[in-house]
Amino acid sequence: MEAVEPLLEWLSAHPGWLGTAIFTIALIESLAIAGVVVPGVALLFAVAVLAGETGLGLLPTLAFAWSGAVVGDGVSFWLGRLFSGRLHEVWPFRRYPSVIENGERFFRRHGGKSIVIGRFVGPIRPVLPLVAGAFAMPARLFLVFNLTSAVGWAPVYILPGFLVGSAMAQSIDLPPHFYPIMGIALGILALIYALFFRLHYDLLNRGRLYEWLARRVNRSPAGRVIWRHFSSRRQSDSEFPLPSLVLSVVTLTGFILWTLIVVETRMLGDFDQATASFFQTLRHPLIDPVMVGLTRLADVRLLTILFMIAAAALAFRRRSMAAVHIVIAGTATAALVSLLKVSLGVPRPELVLVPPESGAYPSGHAAGIALVLGLSASFLAREYHGRHRWMIYAGFSLPMLAVSLSRVYLGVHWFSDVVGGLMLGLMVSGVTRFSYSRHDQSPMRPGSFTLATLALMAGVALAYVATDFTEAAQAFSPVTATEAR
Repeated sequence: MEAVEPLLEWLSAHPGWLGTAIFTIALIESLAIAGVVVPGVALLFAVAVLAGETGLGLLPTLAFAWSGAVVGDGVSFWLGRLFSGRLHEVWPFRRYPSVIENGERFFRRHGGKSIVIGRFVGPIRPVLPLVAGAFAMPARLFLVFNLTSAVGWAPVYILPGFLVGSAMAQSIDLPPHFYPIMGIALGILALIYALFFRLHYDLLNRGRLYEWLARRVNRSPAGRVIWRHFSSRRQSDSEFPLPSLVLSVVTLTGFILWTLIVVETRMLGDFDQATASFFQTLRHPLIDPVMVGLTRLADVRLLTILFMIAAAALAFRRRSMAAVHIVIAGTATAALVSLLKVSLGVPRPELVLVPPESGAYPSGHAAGIALVLGLSASFLAREYHGRHRWMIYAGFSLPMLAVSLSRVYLGVHWFSDVVGGLMLGLMVSGVTRFSYSRHDQSPMRPGSFTLATLALMAGVALAYVATDFTEAAQAFSPVTATEAR
């Protein structure tokens, strides 16, 4: 990296070229073989830090990175088409035979999905578009994969450096107890994840608990009928949705007990107050826009639009029962949240300038995002082997937690509200997936239509978040001591 220091110093003195530098580095990082040789990740982090320091703006920075990645993968795909059948003979590809072979194996295994998955997989990432072109992947399908996957790639590679640079430009005064609290919270969260994935593994088809329960249930005629009725059958693959059933029972039980504690006792009152006070000490102009963007992703209007798009796409693909199930799930969740808010009447924190008028418990945003991501993860996980499903659930759970955390950070919900909302959303998600399992008779193979639908949903979500963003951010402004009085 010593050779890069002059470049970084020059860019610091000439910030007008930062956009060009981000585009070029993203292009090289995505270019076949060049991305293996050039330390693109480190360079992107460094220039993203400069972008955050100099105030280039997050959206322009992401746009430069996205466009560079799209062009780089496009050039690699074209080179693959040009040298199809001769990759192992042409310089410079012949110098990296193992990388090419690994990319070919990965592409044979995952097909078009490898373009999306491969963007985040180490050294084979830059050669997958090359291999896709060599294997005569349809250009239109590749373009859809390329455009949509770059939308997720840009934030992953740019945001860490950009936030570091922004933090360096604006000093953030963290409370002295921040690190111990975060360490304890992350430790508890890691333990919950470990227990969840361990239990989930045993509940999968051919898991110990699954096999034990299958033997017990199938001893009786009624048990055999129930087991077969709700099992999804795909050729020789029959699977009873035991994880969804257990998730439904556990979250329903937890939600009932949690609600009784919140409403009938004061056990969580002091903890809610302490949590709210802790997050208020973290409020900062650098972090606030990120949290406002996250919380708007779970607005009921946006989630309703996304549910309608998903249902229409499923109906078009002749998955009418899947469409019916998600519409019922969304409607039921909205109705339950509204009914509970009105009947329980839990007051909200008075920590923002324009607090929502509805009751606090349970959090509709937490319930909505848990339902959307929970259903998405469960439908997607069914298409993969049981041993790989934990990665899908882990990946989908992170934005779920981030959106829920934004509600507490912004001071519009208590911690107990978001926990209740998460359990409610996961409960409906589990019930929905369990009920749909008996209709799940064939795989949902992703194609260009699926990716186009996902791209439309992502575009709608981004447009919604950007619309009236300034007004929304002002509504979430913290209340000062004078305003509180």
